[in-house]
Amino acid sequence: MKNTKIAAAAGVALIAAGCAVTTMKTQGASDAEVSKVLHESFEARGQATLDRLDQDEVQRTCSEAQGKPLAKDAAQRLQQAQLATIKYPADGQLMGDWKRGEKIAQSGIGKQYSDDPKAVAGGNCYACHQLTRHEIAYGTIGPSLLGFGRRRGFTPDMEKYVYGKVYNADAFLACTNMPRFGHMGILTEQQIKDVVALLMDPKSPVNQ
Repeated sequence: MKNTKIAAAAGVALIAAGCAVTTMKTQGASDAEVSKVLHESFEARGQATLDRLDQDEVQRTCSEAQGKPLAKDAAQRLQQAQLATIKYPADGQLMGDWKRGEKIAQSGIGKQYSDDPKAVAGGNCYACHQLTRHEIAYGTIGPSLLGFGRRRGFTPDMEKYVYGKVYNADAFLACTNMPRFGHMGILTEQQIKDVVALLMDPKSPVNQ
């Protein structure tokens, strides 16, 4: 119950801060003024420290767009810059074990203030995507990935695309909602390989 109350309080604080920022933006407040309000509205807790409020170039660019698509040339520049950040495995192997990938996709552990910083993080893929026919509930923020490998083709080029997409999705779609799992250090190289296998292995439940 205590954790529930803490989570609820954090949610209320987030909503309040969001409303404040929206109001300030409509009133022409500067970025510095908005940043000041945000930093004063949150407090560090566990591994969720205040540096999470500091945006990199991609986050700033997408925030300034306020939900609107970037101009074509700006989107291309952002994608090209992010494409250069992708680090493919030195051993050239892009596929891991789909069974491990399945566990990663179902795990939402990691990076939250209440999680152990030493715990292995998950991808929480089911929060946004349908991956198997047997899932009773799944998110719809992202497209269904059911039959992904069968539809796209079990090719080396597609394996490379999937690895890159999981590593840094902004390299392929500017200002996407998908996290940059590799770029931000959420998932390890091996974990990304395992997620690639979940999507690309013909034996994976995704492709049944």
